[in-house]
This record gives sequence, structure tokens and C-alpha cells, in this order.
Amino acid sequence: MDWAGWALFGLVATALLTAAMITAQLAGLTRLDLPLVLGTFVTADPDRARAVGFFLHLCVGQGFALGYAGTFALLYRATWWIGALLGIVHVGIALTVLLPLLPGVHPRMASQRAGPASTAVLEPPGLFALNYGVQTPLVTVVVHVVYGVALGLLLQAR
Repeated sequence: MDWAGWALFGLVATALLTAAMITAQLAGLTRLDLPLVLGTFVTADPDRARAVGFFLHLCVGQGFALGYAGTFALLYRATWWIGALLGIVHVGIALTVLLPLLPGVHPRMASQRAGPASTAVLEPPGLFALNYGVQTPLVTVVVHVVYGVALGLLLQAR
């Protein structure tokens, strides 16, 4: 397995994905502010949460990149289209398993059942993260496919 490639290119691909999600949020395509969601696990201050969340997402992305690199190693090849397929699997897990589980473990996120008495500051993502806007699933799919393509191309080049 290409450990150096994973370490460098996983970071590059994750930074690209995170920057694309932040750009989409700032452009009004989605209300999902992933650094804020992740950072509020650690701190209630929104400005600090965004900074902490950015670095948390880089760490989580490295973990996923390790899975991609391991899959490429098992297949004895890394290509853009295998990376894209892995990105589709990745985003499928993120939208149907990881995000829906957040309200159960996030200290500052309301649940669907919390009701008006909740003091949570973040709303739950809902099915496919649709509570953050109807374009959120599409934006999320696109940036995860780009993440997979980037890893497939970058790890192939080594």
C-alpha cells in the first residue's frame, strides 16, 4: 500500500472536499455547515467550532482516505472511476447512516423527537440531510465523487 500517497493525497482530497462543501454553503446551495456541525461536538462557540470542525473533518477524511487507499491496494490499481464508485458508496453511507445518527450522539443537535422544549442549537439533518436544503444531497454526492476521483487520480500517479 502507498502510505506516503495516502498521507499526502488523503489530506489534499479531504481539503478539496471540505473547501467545496464550505463554498457550496456560502453560495447558498446548502445550509449544511460541516465544520460547524463537527466543531460543536467540542465547543459551543460557533467561530471556534468552525475552526475546530475544519480540522476534525480533515482527520475524518484521512480515515476514509485510508479505506480508499486500502481498496485500491486490494484491487492492485487506482483509477478515477473506481474512486468515483467509492465516493458514491462513501456518500451513501454518510447520508443514510452517519448523518441520521448524529442527533443521538451530538450534544448540541436536536432530534426529530425533541420538540419545542429542546435547547439544542443545531437542527437534525433529516433524511438525506434534506433539513439543510433540497440541494444538499446533490451537493454532497458531487463533492464526495470529486473526493473519490481525486484520490483515484492522485494515488494512480504514484
